[in-house]
Parts: sequence; C-alpha cells; structure tokens
Amino acid sequence: MQENVAWHRQLGVYGICVKDSKLLVIHKNGGPYNSRYDLPGGSIEPNEPLPAALHREILEETGVSVRIIGHIGTRDFVVPWTRERYSHTHSHHIAIFYEVEYISGDVRFSPNVDDSSGAEWLDADRFAWDNSSPLVMQAVEWLAQRTIPVDTRYFTAWETKL
Repeated sequence: MQENVAWHRQLGVYGICVKDSKLLVIHKNGGPYNSRYDLPGGSIEPNEPLPAALHREILEETGVSVRIIGHIGTRDFVVPWTRERYSHTHSHHIAIFYEVEYISGDVRFSPNVDDSSGAEWLDADRFAWDNSSPLVMQAVEWLAQRTIPVDTRYFTAWETKL
C-alpha cells in the first residue's frame, strides 16, 4: 500500500443467506458501496456479542429473521474512499462472514434504515463488480467454492456511485 494514505476502519458482521437459490442482499445507501448491492449486516454495538449483532443488523436491514449455521471466515477489503470533513483516503472494511438460514420475514416490508434502502433476493448471476460491493462478490465466490481467501483485497480504483 502506498504512503500518505489514511484508512477509515469499518468492522462488521455479515450474513450469507440463500433461499430458493437466491442471495439476500440490501440496496446500499451510503458509504463507499453506495448504490450497489451489499450483504445485510454491519457494525457491532458496544457490549454486543457478534451473533446478536448479526441477528439485529439483518432484521433491521431486511425485515428477515435468520438462524446462524456457522462462521465462514473473515476478510478485509481496502477501497479508495474520501468524505468531506475527514482526512481518510481509503475505507478498510473488515468483514466477518457467517452462513445463515432464512427463518421468517418478507423483504417486501424491509425497513429503510441507516444506509440500507431495502432488500431483495437475487440470483447470483445478477452480481458484478460494477453493481455490487466486495462483500457480495466474496459471497458469490464462497457459494461456488466454499472458501474465503485470507489475504487483504486492495482496490486501486473504486467508483463510489452517487
């Protein structure tokens, strides 16, 4: 990584949930993945265990309740990203991935909260680098290969959509 960069660190828990061969995703409304598909999940609140954070975040963003099947792995992504009034030049996104199973709920009634503007179930062939976050692309890869690389994925160019 080059010198003179400042990373904004984001740590979060994310669920990979498939129902009827479709992946559960949200419509991102903010941050470096704005206007892209993203995995449901997000930040851990103070004094909140990881599984509780995952359940809360998925329910908040999608209206869906899930059961955790297992921990898949952790991977980090570094993408160019700046915001007014901040000195960082990149987002360092540390994603803790879990496989989850759909229990109940309907994404048609998913709330529009924080940086999510709704959710939907989509076929894996709908996702590409120009319309999805690195987390979604990692989920698609994991679904096909059942492994998550341990290396950091650096993006030298990244378009933050308006």
